[in-house]
Amino acid sequence: MLKKSIVSVLGVLVVLSVLIASAVATGFAAKDDGYVSLFNGTDLSGWKISENGKFRVEDGVILVTGKRSHLFTEKQFKDFDFKCEIKTEPGANSGIYFHTEYIDTWPKLGYEVQVNCTHRDPVKNGSLWGVVKSYDPIAKDNEWYTMQITVKGQNIVTRVNGKIVVDYTEPAGVTADRRIGKGSIAIQAHDPKSVIRYRNIRLKEL
Repeated sequence: MLKKSIVSVLGVLVVLSVLIASAVATGFAAKDDGYVSLFNGTDLSGWKISENGKFRVEDGVILVTGKRSHLFTEKQFKDFDFKCEIKTEPGANSGIYFHTEYIDTWPKLGYEVQVNCTHRDPVKNGSLWGVVKSYDPIAKDNEWYTMQITVKGQNIVTRVNGKIVVDYTEPAGVTADRRIGKGSIAIQAHDPKSVIRYRNIRLKEL
């Protein structure tokens, strides 16, 4: 009886190991408490593509290629902690917008967090485009790295591989399009020469 129990437990452990390995391979490791996945690893349900862009799902990740385009979440968010994993190919450029809204051109509303590692633009990953610039590419091309964006009240914090890049508080009274508010998350396809991959895209509302 004891032998059968041990065999049964070992069988369950083997199955769990396979499931965990599969989840990690597709970028869906165990979720942190309170975080919700924005990408199901299969298709772009819950997202909307602008300008007939070339976003597609391949091997459980969002592959970003082609001409300028943006991939917007259908849901909007205000205060949140956003996390994802990114892999850039050499020379690639992309960005993550927040507090924006769907438009068939460059997003006019919200902030953009830079993603590039080696693109000719000297402003690198984790920077708040046009606001706070970092010239230090913390991450490397062809390697998965983590991007975290935390927005609470008027404060914005970005982290690359756990390192704080930006800690910015928007001044009171800002009326420009680039301002704290509420809106969609959007992933940018910058140009036809750029190839970027995104996975494990999660968000916790604060």
